[in-house]
Amino acid sequence: MKNQIRFGLWQILFFVVLAITTFADASQTNDTTQTVETIRKKYDLPALSVVVVKDGQICDRAATGVRKWGNSALVTTNDIFHIGSDTKSMTATLAAMFIEAGKLNWDTTIADVFPELKGKMDQRYEAVTVEQLLQHRGGIPGASPAAAWKRAWQEHGTPVQQRYEFIQAVLAQPPTAAPGTKMIYSNQGYAIVGAMLEKIAGKSWENLITEKLFKPLHMDSAGFGPPGTIGAIDEPWGHTRKNGVIVPVQSDNPPAIAPAGRVHCSLYDLARYTIFQMEGERTGGLLKPETFRRLHAPPADGNYADGWIAVKRGWAGGTALTHSGSNTMWYVVMWLAPAKDFSVVVGTNIAGPEAEKGCDEAVAAMIHQWLANQ
Repeated sequence: MKNQIRFGLWQILFFVVLAITTFADASQTNDTTQTVETIRKKYDLPALSVVVVKDGQICDRAATGVRKWGNSALVTTNDIFHIGSDTKSMTATLAAMFIEAGKLNWDTTIADVFPELKGKMDQRYEAVTVEQLLQHRGGIPGASPAAAWKRAWQEHGTPVQQRYEFIQAVLAQPPTAAPGTKMIYSNQGYAIVGAMLEKIAGKSWENLITEKLFKPLHMDSAGFGPPGTIGAIDEPWGHTRKNGVIVPVQSDNPPAIAPAGRVHCSLYDLARYTIFQMEGERTGGLLKPETFRRLHAPPADGNYADGWIAVKRGWAGGTALTHSGSNTMWYVVMWLAPAKDFSVVVGTNIAGPEAEKGCDEAVAAMIHQWLANQ
């Protein structure tokens, strides 16, 4: 009888603790929702969504606003956002997998992978390495050749064929700076890395990153191009702001530069990806800890690592990793503090200065909310 009574008391205690915890979580989420909605309205954004990670777990998330401006369909915390250049760290991670598998080296050159392009590419590109491309130090121009960009929009052939044709046009042009001497942010450089991986594996970058990254991490929402069904409002639309008017649009950059920024996924899955990156420095995972640390470490004279910007921040307890992405219709930013096992992902379905300010303000609010006492 005593044991039965004791068991009953423990049951009651368990449910009391559970109720208190659930109430606290709900209260936290309600506070976050209010904060997010206030920021969304302040910057006149169609939607705004945040996900917060602490101690290896997603601890808070909220989404407010609408999927499409002028329509009443509300955005949800499970909706899919286009992450733009946040894709770059994923391509860098994929390249590191090839390196650990012995199929590539950090110092593998463009000419090593594409010997058939010798004599066709500017000779200065022949010795450009994978790591230089990942750190935007290959001298690759920030803007693509106009004719090649126009051709890329026509999307003739498979994505692999489109990228190969595109990078040939890029490499035929002279570098903006001597390779290895200057950081020049370039989507074209990441397109070259993607084409290198395709040449080595005999598979498209889309298939490779799905098989080697998205599936193992159970990023089931991840895909490519504009989210949702064209013409439907089953997922958020992107938006632009023209003369102060918000215009809904379902579009994306061409597949030729997909390795630089054509992924979409839920912010929940993107937050889980940040957990993978932070835990990787300590315990590894799909890569060795030392490989994660190399991906996150910039050169001595800069702050752009391999798909990440590394900066010192007091709230982060040292180095913070960040990247933002926009295909001119969306804006998503990630901030990671590996020393605090903390990250925050914020996104909106519009691009432009207001989107950037709104997302930055939401990030600051989450940092204050979750790290103020640490």
